Amino acid sequence: MVSAATEDYLKTIFLLTTRSGGATVTEIAGRLGVSPPSVSAMCKRLSSDGLIERPSRSEVRLTAEGRRAALRVVRRHRLIETFLAAVLDMGWDEVHEEAEELEHVLSPRLEDRIAAYLGHPSVDPHGDPIPPSDPTTHDETWPEALSEADVGSSVRIDRVESTDVDALRYLDEHDLRPGVRVVVVRHDPFGGPVWLDVDGEQIALPRLLASMVHGEGAP
Repeated sequence: MVSAATEDYLKTIFLLTTRSGGATVTEIAGRLGVSPPSVSAMCKRLSSDGLIERPSRSEVRLTAEGRRAALRVVRRHRLIETFLAAVLDMGWDEVHEEAEELEHVLSPRLEDRIAAYLGHPSVDPHGDPIPPSDPTTHDETWPEALSEADVGSSVRIDRVESTDVDALRYLDEHDLRPGVRVVVVRHDPFGGPVWLDVDGEQIALPRLLASMVHGEGAP
């Protein structure tokens, strides 16, 4: 059995790695809200359990077994988010915090029943891919952020970073959700907003929020 704390660490390392290509002690500490010494101590345990490896003093990588364990909790988390949104009609800004708690107690049997009830969905409400029950086949990448998209590009929103409740509410108010197609009109200089055309309406999206919205674009 893997403890809830271990699952949190493995999931965090996985998310950081897929988002930026790697995970460091400092990044893990920031994401979990703990001190770097606490992360270092936990990493010693995870390393001795064969779940991570340390190529350098600061860098942390999942082993094959660690990755499988991380994907199992990621799958549960995203299935729970999808269930809460689809069945209980909770907003996409509400489901993440609830899933953080429930992901540690969901049994494999209930996980399978939820997946079947939902029709085995491939993505959660934020567009994050739901790993299959056999996680060895799962690869995950992030498309380009709107903050980096070329002017004139037509972009279909695929994924939205999901931990900032206020940001999700703001994006929802402007219909910026997975599946929506937008056109990048211009980038204002000096860190100004990214202007988007959303179904004929122009929206000035703050650059910080534009960096949280990811999609596939075409000229």
